[in-house]
Amino acid sequence: MRVVSLVPSLTEAVAVSAPGALVGATDWCSHPVGLDVTRVGGTKNPKVDRIVALAPDLVIANEEENRAPDLDALRTAGIEVLVTEVRDVPQAFRELARVLDACGVRARPRWLDEAERTWSSLPAPDRRTTAVVPIWRRPWMVLGRDTFAGDVLARLGVDHLYAAHEDRYPRIPLDDLLAAAPDVVVLPDEPYRFTADDGPEAFPGLPCALVSGRHLTWYGPSLAEAPRVLSEALRAARR
Repeated sequence: MRVVSLVPSLTEAVAVSAPGALVGATDWCSHPVGLDVTRVGGTKNPKVDRIVALAPDLVIANEEENRAPDLDALRTAGIEVLVTEVRDVPQAFRELARVLDACGVRARPRWLDEAERTWSSLPAPDRRTTAVVPIWRRPWMVLGRDTFAGDVLARLGVDHLYAAHEDRYPRIPLDDLLAAAPDVVVLPDEPYRFTADDGPEAFPGLPCALVSGRHLTWYGPSLAEAPRVLSEALRAARR
């Protein structure tokens, strides 16, 4: 089985569960560290000719991260493309199982069982917290409706204030974000790389939690430790 992954979190899942199957991945596929496969460009601009030259049996993609014209071009070239859709934590586990099965993984990986147990046994939050969750600036964009990251936070007791917005990633002026008066501002390090020096200064007087984008937005082996890592970052911001 020869697999090309166009989704960083799925790249990690396949690499650790089906050693040797992965022959190509995007430039943004950073895990596992030291992954040695052919790089095929970005998630939004993969090099179709390079993927075709790898002669994969399967390309795995995601309906949100990858563009339909690129996937159609791969199909036209005779390559099978599996497209995932992940909008919440339970769906992430179902899609991961589907991807790994398609990649020839017959024994369920230990990390997947561990991750499911972790999420199914979460204690009820002591209290609920409101948040805004920027994912870009210039212009400011935040989590809106029906997102995997939003469901992750909700299960940890964090209700983001634009969960009912008609858009999944609405553009909201900074003044409106400030006027929303959230309990905390959650700033991930991807897709925009918010840091202590780039992001918190826009929200004076509000606690800002700098969180790992891999633990907030990736569905793969990182799911097993995501509740602990994210909860620690949220607690640190509220001290």
